[in-house]
Amino acid sequence: MKRHLTIALAGFAGAAGFAAIAAPARVAVAAPASEQTRTFAIKNMTCPTCPITVKTAMSRVAGVKLVKIDFDAKTATVTYDASVATPAKIAAASTDVGYPAQLRGG
Repeated sequence: MKRHLTIALAGFAGAAGFAAIAAPARVAVAAPASEQTRTFAIKNMTCPTCPITVKTAMSRVAGVKLVKIDFDAKTATVTYDASVATPAKIAAASTDVGYPAQLRGG
C-alpha cells in the first residue's frame, strides 16, 4: 500500500517532491550525558587470545556499551554508562581474569 501511495505522490509532486518523500531526514542523536569513554592499560596480554578474554570480561560489566582492545598498545578503550559502571569495576573485571588493568590519564 505504501509503495502505491509513494508512486502516486511522486506523480503529483514532481521529481523534487519525490526526492523529499523518498529520502527521510536524518536526525543526530546525542550520547547520554552519563556516557563516558576511558582507556585502560592492560598487563599480561601476550597472545592473540588474550584480548578476547579481556574484552569479554569488561563487556560483562553492567553499563559497558563498547570495548575496543589494542593488542599492540596493550590498551582497552571502553565506552560505558557512568551512572551504572565505574572505571574501578571495569578494571576489576579484567584483573579478575588475569589481566591487571589500570586507568590511563586520570
